[in-house]
Amino acid sequence: METQRDGSFLGWWSLVLLLLGLVTPLATAQALSYKEAVLRAVDGFNQRSSEANLYRLLDLEQQSKGDDDPDTPKPVNFLVKETVCSRTTQQPPEQCDFKEDGLVKRCVGTVTLDQIRGSFDITCDELQNTKKAARLGGFLRRGVEEFGRKLENIGRKIKEFFQNLAPRMES
Repeated sequence: METQRDGSFLGWWSLVLLLLGLVTPLATAQALSYKEAVLRAVDGFNQRSSEANLYRLLDLEQQSKGDDDPDTPKPVNFLVKETVCSRTTQQPPEQCDFKEDGLVKRCVGTVTLDQIRGSFDITCDELQNTKKAARLGGFLRRGVEEFGRKLENIGRKIKEFFQNLAPRMES
């Protein structure tokens, strides 16, 4: 009789271990990758934003090694750039092209990797250098265009000079 009880006892533990084996992968599968957590934060930024267009991840700094606990906030630092897609579109930002001369923002903060209770706390600010670079680019473009026009005028005057000089030399 004791052998029968030991057998059912082992069967019960086998069942418990089997159930634990099935539940453990589910718990592990609930952790987001670092990039997935950042993309979720970008989606949250787009939802809270009052900007006309969506933003998309442009650059992501690598995750620093640290705690593997998905509930522990991980520091993040990334860039987002304005896309051509309106906020009212149902299209995911990853499918939107970047807007030419679109705004670039640096985002810093923290994310958690837990898929169910995941959270983020980020702040995104426009890069000041981007504005300056865009203004400088416009200034340089206008300067080059103006220089090109002046160079054409000089070339035209030189050509006219030699054309006017040629008839005098023949006579």
